[in-house]
Amino acid sequence: MADILYDLLSPPETASSPKVRPDPSSLQFLTKLASQRLESLATTEPQELAHTSHGLLLSLQALSKKSHKQIIQSADHHATLHSTLPALAASTAELRNSIPKLDNEAVRFSTTYNKSSDNEILARRKKALLLSRNVERLVDVLELPTLLSTAISTAPVNYSSALDLNGHIRRLHSLYPESPLVESISTQADEAMRAMAANLILSLKAPGLKLAASLRTISWLRRVLPDLDSALTAGKGHDSQERILGAMFLVCRLATLVTMLNALEPLRDLADQEKVRQKAIGSGNAWSGGQQTERYLKKYIEIFREQSFAIVSMFRSIFPATAAVSSDGPAAASPQSKDPLEPIPSALATFPLYLVDMLLETLRLYLPTVKDQASRDSLLTQVLYCAGSLGRLGGDFGLFLASLDVGSDAEEEWVEIVKRHRALAGRLESIVGEQKKGS
Repeated sequence: MADILYDLLSPPETASSPKVRPDPSSLQFLTKLASQRLESLATTEPQELAHTSHGLLLSLQALSKKSHKQIIQSADHHATLHSTLPALAASTAELRNSIPKLDNEAVRFSTTYNKSSDNEILARRKKALLLSRNVERLVDVLELPTLLSTAISTAPVNYSSALDLNGHIRRLHSLYPESPLVESISTQADEAMRAMAANLILSLKAPGLKLAASLRTISWLRRVLPDLDSALTAGKGHDSQERILGAMFLVCRLATLVTMLNALEPLRDLADQEKVRQKAIGSGNAWSGGQQTERYLKKYIEIFREQSFAIVSMFRSIFPATAAVSSDGPAAASPQSKDPLEPIPSALATFPLYLVDMLLETLRLYLPTVKDQASRDSLLTQVLYCAGSLGRLGGDFGLFLASLDVGSDAEEEWVEIVKRHRALAGRLESIVGEQKKGS
């Protein structure tokens, strides 16, 4: 029945408007109308329809009041659908056409940047990652030259720490000889060690240098010198190093001695003036001067005696093996040596001769100016004590004093002074021997 009513109420079917399928809600409403009586259709149904229509109107008004903004936006969006949908379709088609190209690029990327392939970019990235993981170690390595310079420049200088740091840098250089970073750090360390060696050598020129300080300085130089000169590490490196250190010690102490003697320049100038006055007076006239020359020679001999004895005694204590070679001779030191030039004698073998030559040259130059017998006796006795002092270390130069030209009138005086000195020295030796026996 509802289908018949729907067909009657539907518009006629034409070519432009095909037949529409029945709406379920419409069929349900028609079924409800068909089941009611005619009187209810004329009385109650219009009221129900009016009531339902009014409720729907109220619902629409409430919905419009509550959601009018969303409805307006929906309407605007719906209005743009006719342009948005074609654009979406075009973008979709473009994306679909780009998928093969994207796939080819992905394959090329995976082939080019594969971990098993040799690629420069990947190698740089691996190096960058390795650098990032080991940045703290690199910072520690880069700080080594700064720490070494700090240890050397502090007061007092921490030589032990500086040598330990240099040894660590040397080990790194031996482990990584091809590394530019380690090579640069090793170069900076060499410069710092050269500065440290210069400071140590300068400390050997200190006027008041003691034996303990000399031993420490030479021991540090023994550790520094092989790093500065690699030639010492091969063959006869130890003997060569000892010879170099011994010669350097003597040169430094000799420079100190010369500096101390040059400090007597004011007295030497006065002595030179007296010598000039003596020449001006002539040998035929009496000369009663020489006081300034006596002062100069006394100071000179006193400084010479103290420093020469200290230099030789410290050398023998610091380099006992070298000093033994110097005293026993090359044949005694190396009886099985096939090279007649080995071992090279120590610098100490000729050093006392150089010192004695300095003293004798000064005495030859200024001693004739002193004419007072008491002053001459005092000076010659002081020289004999100086000779005896060096004689205790194997450098007695008493016989060389015979070559001094003290004048024909003073030869007997010189002989008497030598006799008195020997007699006094003999008495002193006998007293010391008796004391040793008694103890």
